[in-house]
Amino acid sequence: MNDLHPGLVAALVVDLDAGFADVVRAYQGLLLGTALRLTGDRPAAEDLAAEAFLRAFRALRDYDAERIAALELRGWLVTVLLNEHRNTVRTATRRPALSGAPLPERAAREPGPAEVATRGDPDLAAALAALPAVQRDAVVLRHVADLDVPAVAAALGVGEGTARSHVSRGLARLRTLLASPDRSAP
Repeated sequence: MNDLHPGLVAALVVDLDAGFADVVRAYQGLLLGTALRLTGDRPAAEDLAAEAFLRAFRALRDYDAERIAALELRGWLVTVLLNEHRNTVRTATRRPALSGAPLPERAAREPGPAEVATRGDPDLAAALAALPAVQRDAVVLRHVADLDVPAVAAALGVGEGTARSHVSRGLARLRTLLASPDRSAP
């Protein structure tokens, strides 16, 4: 799948700082929407998207111009996001949860375009959360981030046939979960 913003790679090669600001503006909705479907929690999704952008920027500082020019930004950024999500989940399972007073709610604000586009059915969010991680990741990358199968395969680190299988099985499981009267069953 081609990037929706082809001039951004050239801007990164010319001036990484200014070009990356444009990348964030162009892809923040995609990363936030993908993160929201991966986490099911808006604050966690915002943190995940911000960490992914930070990790991407740090990586780009070490890339030479030729490597930057060869990037397919959309797929690369979603891969960075997915890897950051995996790291977050892995770290959370290794550390006990902190107990304490709940944090205050954020001030109410108007929803932005990314929030409106990604605000979904709570049943769908619950069903996505019930999927095995690899199937959830594959479905989110394919149908929320709108990556093609080769990009999904690259992000998951599997072959294209395996990626297709994960997407297909994930969708079939989602249909089953959403059609069942008792949606709490995994």
